Order: sequence, then C-alpha cells, then structure tokens
Amino acid sequence: MAAVSTAAFIESHTDAPDHELAAALTQTAGELALRMRNEGLETAQKTSVSDVVTQADMAAERFVADALMALRPDDGILGEEGAAKKSTSGRTWVIDPVDGTYNFSCGSDYFCSALALVSGAPSDPERILTSAITRPALDTTWVAHDGTSERNGERLPHLENAPLAQLALATYLHPRDMDNAEIRGAWMRVASQAATVRMWGAGSVDLATVASSGIGGWIQHSVADWDWLPGKALVEGAGGKAIKVDAGGVTWCVAGNSQVVDEVAALLLQ
Repeated sequence: MAAVSTAAFIESHTDAPDHELAAALTQTAGELALRMRNEGLETAQKTSVSDVVTQADMAAERFVADALMALRPDDGILGEEGAAKKSTSGRTWVIDPVDGTYNFSCGSDYFCSALALVSGAPSDPERILTSAITRPALDTTWVAHDGTSERNGERLPHLENAPLAQLALATYLHPRDMDNAEIRGAWMRVASQAATVRMWGAGSVDLATVASSGIGGWIQHSVADWDWLPGKALVEGAGGKAIKVDAGGVTWCVAGNSQVVDEVAALLLQ
C-alpha cells in the first residue's frame, strides 16, 4: 500500500474508537492482500510446504503496524510476520494479517485478516478489549466489543447449547501429528463423537463461523495467540465458551456453546 494511502487511513481514523479502528484495519488489510493476490504473488515456505508466507502477508501487516504506531502510539504490537513493539499502556494489538495463507496462496476465499486488542500479556491476557476478523473475498467483518459480537454491524444471536453428537466440528490436525499417539488419541476421542468433522485451514474464520452458528464447535492444539484471541472474543461475545485444555502433551483450544465445550474438554481429559 502506498504511503499516501496509509496516511489517508490514519487521518480518517484519528478519532475512531478501538472497535471501529479494529474493523477498519482488518478490512483495509484484507482488501490489500486480496488486491495483491489478484495482481500475482510469490510464495515462500516457512516450516513446511503448507506453512507459507507471501508478500501480501508482509504488506498487510506493515500497513496495520504503521497505522497503529501513529494512532495508538502507547500500545504494543505483536504480529505473526514479525511486527513487534513494546507496550507502555498495558495494551497490545495482536495481528494476523492473512490467516489461512496456504488457502490464500492457492486462490481459495477461505482466509481472513484478524486482530485483537488485549490488556496484559497476549499469551495470558487479562481481557480481550476488542477484536475483528474480515473475510475480504466475502466482504464480511465480525467485531467483538463490550461483551457482544457483530457480523457486518448486526448482533450475533446467542449460541444455544447442544451436544457434540448433534454438531459439526471444525478442527485441524497436521499430518505429522498423526504419528504422535498421544495427540492423535486425544483428537480422535473428540472427533469420533462429532456429527461430522470439517478442516478448512483458517482458525480465525472457523471461530468466526462458530460464533455465527455456522458450525458447532472448534478444536485445535498449539494455537498461536493471533489465531486464537480474535475468534475467542467473538465466540464469548455470542454467549459461547472458549477455553484451553492440556491433553496428550499439548494444549488444545476449544470453542463453541458451553455444553459442547464442556463435553469436548471431558473427552480430551479421558
């Protein structure tokens, strides 16, 4: 994004409250990434063929970080692609410029831009003050603030309790974990009890979909803060539950309605 566009964004959001700024940042970052993909991208591997990064990830994170340094100079920044700034306010913006990068790099619309503003340490925040997730290909933005969650400005309905056997479960288990008996066993105890299982490869989109009642629950282990906090706030703002459970030698993130989360936690701990 050209410097003038970033400057214009900063000028037009000088007085924006946190939740409006969060939504605008993810919308602009997501639109930037989508535009760059349409113009052609180079993709590089991080740790594996499915763990990739593109110029769009870097450009989108740079835009968000630059805007935040101007608009919220006392807040900290933690970005997946390396953006980092120490907080002097006790607040930190946790940024995932493109979640679902492998999907994104393959031309899928199942990706998003996401962020969360937290008080305290991002690894164990005292509170998630606001969060936003934008799916640019669908022109859809979710925002959590003041204990509520919205999709495109409309409040999400309360998540109704239902058991795992009646619900679809969004999840992810990397192929290399299939060889780990403890992890595989914990995952199978849960997955085998769901009505059906779906793997889409973008945790924040999964969690936003759970918050919107589009899928029943979500489970994944060893989730990064930027993949967990934005969606956790959305699920909780819709009256759901989002917790961490240690089982099989790893830490699982579990989200959904209260009943299904308690059921999944009990299965993990068997």
